Amino acid sequence: MTDAPAELVHLSVADGIATITLDSPHNRNALSRRLVTELFAHLEQAGADDDVRVVLVRSSGKVFCSGADLTEASSEGMEEGTRRIVALQRLVATLDKPVVTANLGAVRAGGIGIVAAADVAICAEEATFALTEVKLGLAAAIISLTVHHRMNPRAAALTTLGGEVFTGAEAAAYGLVTRAVPAERLDEEVAAVCASLATGAPQGLRESKRILNRDLVARIDALGEEMATTSTRLFASDEAREAMTAFLSRK
Repeated sequence: MTDAPAELVHLSVADGIATITLDSPHNRNALSRRLVTELFAHLEQAGADDDVRVVLVRSSGKVFCSGADLTEASSEGMEEGTRRIVALQRLVATLDKPVVTANLGAVRAGGIGIVAAADVAICAEEATFALTEVKLGLAAAIISLTVHHRMNPRAAALTTLGGEVFTGAEAAAYGLVTRAVPAERLDEEVAAVCASLATGAPQGLRESKRILNRDLVARIDALGEEMATTSTRLFASDEAREAMTAFLSRK
């Protein structure tokens, strides 16, 4: 009898706060099918728990999420994966409880979609972000659903077309995250924000979030299928496959 594979995403609940921790260090918390499936399940579980007021998503290490799992994408394609990530962003935006993300270090490509979908995003000033898709012959298509809702248009153009790294402090200025704080204050700031949100009444939180995210959810519903189709097509292209193979060979 073989042991069950270790869980890639953990859930714990205390003081009205459900903490969901990404813990897949072998691939830098890439959005593999398993990680997305487990994250989806834990979000739904937290959403259904009457004791939970706030959901916090963070990582066990410095890297929050490295984006799509390029090993899976290059070998198995992304037809299912792109639609699942659209659905993940929609789940975060429609969950009846506020969702907070916290990141100390790197967030790349598809991982930025989770940050953008969240209601509140707090990061270290020294954290790094990059929409790297353009470097691989891809486009930030499925995450544009949430990222372009948050970021100001000039910042979105600069970061999407350039694909370069930008800091947590810049992410706050661009509108991608709510607040950037010194790394040593991140845990304290996240705890204070979550505690404050947790004082909200369930109905008040639910109805307020629905009003706040009405336009975001409408955007996901209107454009989600088109963006998933575009992303799937680009992942399957010769240009992207060559770029992903070259990238993976350098790792």
